[in-house]
Amino acid sequence: MAQSAALVLNGQGEEAAGAANAGFAITVTHRLAEVEAIWTALAGADIESPGQDPAFIGLWIEAHRIAPADQLFIVAHDSGTPVALMPLQRRRDKGIRVLSWFPGSHVGCDAPIVDRARLAAMNPARRRRLWIDMLRGVGGADMVHLRSVPRLVVDGVELFAELGQWIEAETLYRAEFASFEEADRTQRNKSRRKHDRQQGEKLDSMGAVTFEAIGNGPEARTVLDTMFRQRALRFAEMGVADPFAVPAVRHFYDSTVDENSGVPVKLHLLRLNGDVVAMRYNIVHGERLFCLISSMSEEIALRPGSPGKQCLLRVMQTMFAEGFRSFDMGEGLTDEKRHWCNVQIPVRHHYVPITRRGAIAAGLHRRWQVLRAEIKSNPRLLAAAKSVRGAMNRAGGGGAPASTPPED
Repeated sequence: MAQSAALVLNGQGEEAAGAANAGFAITVTHRLAEVEAIWTALAGADIESPGQDPAFIGLWIEAHRIAPADQLFIVAHDSGTPVALMPLQRRRDKGIRVLSWFPGSHVGCDAPIVDRARLAAMNPARRRRLWIDMLRGVGGADMVHLRSVPRLVVDGVELFAELGQWIEAETLYRAEFASFEEADRTQRNKSRRKHDRQQGEKLDSMGAVTFEAIGNGPEARTVLDTMFRQRALRFAEMGVADPFAVPAVRHFYDSTVDENSGVPVKLHLLRLNGDVVAMRYNIVHGERLFCLISSMSEEIALRPGSPGKQCLLRVMQTMFAEGFRSFDMGEGLTDEKRHWCNVQIPVRHHYVPITRRGAIAAGLHRRWQVLRAEIKSNPRLLAAAKSVRGAMNRAGGGGAPASTPPED
């Protein structure tokens, strides 16, 4: 479903012409350090994504050597008080100058950093004016593309409903419980428990099974090598390009696990006879865990024991006792999310055209997203698309990844 209130900021129209009278003071800087204090204060105790963590974004900028001119940190002040911040990167995508989130698809969702209470207290017209004021003066771009923005509701108000044009995209999945016992009671029936137990017994029969969690440090860097090898094999099996093969992307993840990175990482490892057979890469923020990457061994002999599912079962059995209340598993439905996630949050792609060219590009991109959704929901079309993709990758020598991750 698409929201259709079109907005071309540098075009004609009463709405664009009157934006300067909205009463929000806007500042723009190209240096993260200049907004870091405001960012931290606005984000508060809860964030919806690691993309809303300034330390995470700082490492992303450093690893990708993003030029200051291509970094935009836009802050809106209401009567002198910061109420919203947008961290955006300028890219070129198929000839279109696009402003978008820094980490793109490497996080499950992303969103503006806002004072939730103040935005919820505004009427829809004033929230719309806020977004117009923040983006109307942006130069050097044709459109703003904000992918996977969650439907965030505060006191019955959708905070981002007035943000440009939008289209329903995916669903974000989270497990939120007070204890494992509650999760087990809510999410697993007798058949599911029996199935998990049988898989566990099969894995146990293959040798010594251990589970552990490790944080930032040299050991984490070593374990990442195993995770990315497992992911590379999986991508090759699927016939798709490996996004982690991009040197800057790999450098970024390596930098996050450094002891002084400022980004708390927790790696969950399932070992068989000492070898890692499944693992999960998580970012910690307060009582929330964000799982960005999972991997498992591609050895066929291990499949009856389902090490990936056994690893996740142990995560669920231990995380709530450690004080976590929310486990974010990202967007897109999988078996593991169906088994464990009790919270589903719609995410949307938001578009703010800045030029006429950007308006055309935004319209085409929205139509492409609708087509993608139709293909994914139709088994015959999905099978045909995978066949075509596999043939193209084989013809192109495996589909070498680009130097930076694509927007979509």
